[in-house]
Parts: sequence; C-alpha cells; structure tokens
Amino acid sequence: MSFSGPSIGSGGRTARRAFEFGRTYVVKPKGKHQATIVWLHGLGDNGSSWSQLLETLPLPNIKWICPTSPAQPLTLFGGFPTTAWFDVSDLSEDAHQDVEGMDASAAHVLGLLSTEPPNIKLGVGGFSMGAATALYSASCFSHGKFGNGNTYSTHLDAVVGLSGWLPCAKDLSKKVEGEEAANRASSLPVLLCHGKADDVVRFRYGEKSAEKLSTTGFKSLTFKSYESLGHYTIPEEMDEVCSWLTSKLELEGGKS
Repeated sequence: MSFSGPSIGSGGRTARRAFEFGRTYVVKPKGKHQATIVWLHGLGDNGSSWSQLLETLPLPNIKWICPTSPAQPLTLFGGFPTTAWFDVSDLSEDAHQDVEGMDASAAHVLGLLSTEPPNIKLGVGGFSMGAATALYSASCFSHGKFGNGNTYSTHLDAVVGLSGWLPCAKDLSKKVEGEEAANRASSLPVLLCHGKADDVVRFRYGEKSAEKLSTTGFKSLTFKSYESLGHYTIPEEMDEVCSWLTSKLELEGGKS
C-alpha cells in the first residue's frame, strides 16, 4: 500500500512523496475476538519481530496487526535510508516535524482498522518511533482531523506507547480545542511506559510527553517508569501492558 501527499519542491512547485509500506503481519486472536490493535515497530525494524512477541502475550481476545513502515531517507542518519514511520532530525519541540510523513502513517493505521467488525474495540500502540506515531494518531483522533485537514474517521479505544515521545507537542492544545475534541481526548485511555536508563529516547522526552498530554486534557493517561530499563522491553513492562489493556478494553478472561 502506498500513500502520497503534497510537499513543496524546488521552485515552489508541489512535489509528492510516495510512501510504500512494507509487509503487514497479523496475529489472530486465540479466543473470542473483542479488540484489534495496530502495533507499530521502532526505527529500522519491521512488523515481524513484534508480531512474534505479541503472539506470546496472554491476551487471547486481541487481534494484532503489525505493519512495516516505508523505507525512507532519515535526516537523523544524514539521509541514510531505513524503515521509519516519518522523517526526524531530533526530538526537540523546535525541530522540523514531518507532518506529511506522520499523516501518511496515521492514515495507514486507519486503513488497517477500517475493515474491522463494528463491535470490535480498536487501538494503536507502538515502540519508540512507533509509539510516537501512535501518539500522533491519538492527537488526530481527538482533533477529528489529520494534520493536512482530512477527516480522521475511526474511533480509538486505547493507545499504548513504549519508549516513545509526542510529536508536534506544541500544536496539541490547539487540537483539543472545542467540546467535542476535549471529550474525545479526556475519554481516550493512554498508557505510556519509559525506562529511566533509556539512552536512545531519553526518559525526559517520555516524561515531558506524558505531562503535555495530561495538561492538555488527556485525563485517562497512565505513565509508568522503570528504573533500570534501557531502550527495549522487559517482561514486567509487558505484564503492565497486558493488565492495562485487559482492564481498559474490558476483555474477557483476563490474564492467565
């Protein structure tokens, strides 16, 4: 699947970036299908590795969809191409934000969720840059629109971000203005987890992201920190994800 969006080329003419998404891996529910979650991998990874981990979790009622991002030149790597959900130069609030790339990835997530049955709860989660994309999706859902103004048409029931950050943080308060947007933000359950020993996406970025979301009206937000955790996952963290999803999505059976 590809997604093209407008961008400004040389001489002020409009150019288009084409986003060619890679293979999507699906983990089917082992029990009654009650929820579907699109899970987004980190920088340089693909959907396969996460699908293998998610399949081991004691969450029989969840269907996991694990797409693979496009391979694209990354400014952070001096233009070297790698699998990435959007371009990034650094994580500061003043850095250039690749809204076009984030819109493409959030639209891809929306497309994957759009064919799910109407009675199924829907969520998006991810690790590192995948977590950033999940949080961008949460802001689009609350706003009711993508960054390019197109309508965000799917309801979200849960958002999970591990070792990530909130892109376009400066614009968030504008996105939750108005009663409808504020209601969507306040009722959306969000779980953020971050290791204090993370040397890739520093803990302060995760902490600041959680604070920004909380102060702009995301009232159902849980932030968990892990003392010695680096830029990876541990069983304790995944146990928290399982418990939280079981509770927030009201899944049958609970943990085994």
